[in-house]
Amino acid sequence: MTSLRFGPQTCGNLAEAASREWLVTDGLGGFAMGTVAGLRTRRYHGLLVVATEPPIGRHLALAGLDPVVIVGGRRIRLGTWEWQGGAVDPAGHALLSGFHVEDGVPTWRWRADDVVIECRLAMAHGRPAVGVHYRLLSGPALRLELGALCTWRDVHGERFAAADPHMETTADGFVFENSYRVAGPGFEPDGAWYRGAWCREEASRGLNPVEDLRHAGRFTQEMNPGDHASVTAWAGDLEQSPPPAERLVDAAGHRARALAASSGASDPTDRMLTLAADQFVVEAPGAPGPTVVAGYPWFGDWSRDTMTSYEGLFLATGRADEGRRLLKAAAATLSEGMLANTADAGGTEYNTVDGTLWLLHAVSRHVEVTADVDLAADLADRLLEVVDHHVAGTRFGIGVDPADGLIGQGSPGWALTWMDARVDGRPITARAGKPVEVNALWVNGLVGLGRLMASIGRDATRLDALAGAATASFRSRFVRPDGLGLFDVVDGPDGDDASVRPNQLLAASLPYGPLRSDGPAVESLLAACAPLVTPLGLRSLAPSDGRFTPAHRGGPGERDRAYHQGTVWPWLVGPYSEVARLAGGEVAPLVAGLAAHLGDWGLGSVSETADGAAPHQATGCPFQAWSVAELLRISQHS
Repeated sequence: MTSLRFGPQTCGNLAEAASREWLVTDGLGGFAMGTVAGLRTRRYHGLLVVATEPPIGRHLALAGLDPVVIVGGRRIRLGTWEWQGGAVDPAGHALLSGFHVEDGVPTWRWRADDVVIECRLAMAHGRPAVGVHYRLLSGPALRLELGALCTWRDVHGERFAAADPHMETTADGFVFENSYRVAGPGFEPDGAWYRGAWCREEASRGLNPVEDLRHAGRFTQEMNPGDHASVTAWAGDLEQSPPPAERLVDAAGHRARALAASSGASDPTDRMLTLAADQFVVEAPGAPGPTVVAGYPWFGDWSRDTMTSYEGLFLATGRADEGRRLLKAAAATLSEGMLANTADAGGTEYNTVDGTLWLLHAVSRHVEVTADVDLAADLADRLLEVVDHHVAGTRFGIGVDPADGLIGQGSPGWALTWMDARVDGRPITARAGKPVEVNALWVNGLVGLGRLMASIGRDATRLDALAGAATASFRSRFVRPDGLGLFDVVDGPDGDDASVRPNQLLAASLPYGPLRSDGPAVESLLAACAPLVTPLGLRSLAPSDGRFTPAHRGGPGERDRAYHQGTVWPWLVGPYSEVARLAGGEVAPLVAGLAAHLGDWGLGSVSETADGAAPHQATGCPFQAWSVAELLRISQHS
């Protein structure tokens, strides 16, 4: 059993309760998401978000249910809503006696005088459907009303009151714009607009925080202690109802416990991380394999994130069979020796220098952990083509320099490494030239692929030669003359870049990194990166650098400028911990801050980023795949 619990002191403090978010997913890319307070703080929050083109094309459907208890002539409003102008009305969070997430199921409990009522929520797995289940635990007989607040829009936008949306009443509820259906007891249609709903997180991100929601009507039920009331909402086949909400809740809990058991997780933190990992693994009907959502609520699948996360999400959780299908499906999409970066922007883009190199690493780790030499044989030719294209040169100036065997890259207007932020089309950290982590991945990929070839009886002589040349050049080119770690980029437009960044850690943290077995170099990396270490991960730039930006805040441009200029990235605790372990240090103290963070923001999960300055408040996506994956991977060594 995994559980996070909060009492009335946290629940009744709106700032605290509205800053902690829960997430429930459907295995397709859709989700339900909100806060402990019940307050919608993001445009993405709602009880049913549907991935119309799994795992992307997400649309917000049922934004919320507004619960009201009528007892003894009194109307007690349990919901919490914020409106343009700053009013919070109603403020039902003040009546919350507790909130907890147990086995992935969020549960609220309100107490108003002698009335105690509970709500639990779960989604179907493999279907865009949600069930919300209320139970009267104690108190007098009462009437429960659940107002259905609806929209149908892209999750990245807003919708406002204009022409009335099409709504068809059914025997047990309604169908909204022919897109989804909501069912429950005693439906009474309405059709009013709730105007000026305010999302405070969007305001803080410099985005439009206002929208209007349609009050489609209310579900009503008379209840005595022990009675239940349920509402379900679903998309897809609108004629096929999902199981009742109570069964969805039970099924979700059973699935969570089964996942934790099959993963072999040894402690509550690992079990919680295993459930968090599951949220990112999605598979569309008819797809050749699963993929990975990079982060909720706004990312889709990104090849770099998927492959960086692979070992933590699949191998550390006992899901190697699913992972095998993912790797085969990904390899089948290689084009000119490259994986596509993402289709989030609406088209397929290949603007990544490292995503494909992480694929080589993922396949290597899979085969070494599972001894699946059949997969090595299946993918051998495709992976050798990756090497051929990188040696010959491929898109965006990516290719091996024949003079030293290292990979160079760069194209005007693009940032091709994981430090890929751009503002107004201009990269903030272009890192043109030969980036340190790209070449560490190149050496690691060549050695790992050579071992795969040997395991299936194929000649690895060329791979060994390429790896040897690249390793020798890496050791001679990247080591700084002052002995303080490595250059971040060599042969850049302005020469070698001595910026102190965490990218250099991959030279030793990768299994076949070029400095893996070099004890003095490992110590040098640790010393160089010490100023980057925080309780939530590593800064992306040293505080002593004049470009260091302490806060990852403000509008989109401000946030993107800060993204890789000092902002903390939790996923980097993986490489740093691995290097520390090589030097004989302990991993547990390094991950303690992130383990505590599981109850701070995205509940049971790890954020994408955090401010570079203390107290390192979390930023970015509350639920991020590679943050969870690397913490899960490295915690197994602690």
